[in-house]
Amino acid sequence: MSTEENLNLPQSNAWNMFTIISFIVAAAMMAGGIYFLEASFAAKGFYSMSALMLVHTTVSITKTLRDREESQRLHNRIEDAKTEKLLKEVGENIAA
Repeated sequence: MSTEENLNLPQSNAWNMFTIISFIVAAAMMAGGIYFLEASFAAKGFYSMSALMLVHTTVSITKTLRDREESQRLHNRIEDAKTEKLLKEVGENIAA
């Protein structure tokens, strides 16, 4: 099985549910921790904004890395097609 075939395997519904539930549990635990924190309202606000920004940047960097990987795969396919075309032309010239 090639690397490209490995990348196209579908994810199971169980895995999708696990990741969603894990995110919800982690967010609830973080929110509960901030809520019950013995600190000023300003400190709780700071921690809440930091937590939201952390989630936002995690999603953004994940999307960026995935987009870069897809771009590289497309570039590699184009390079492979050019190489195949060149080899085919060379093979035809040698045969002629």
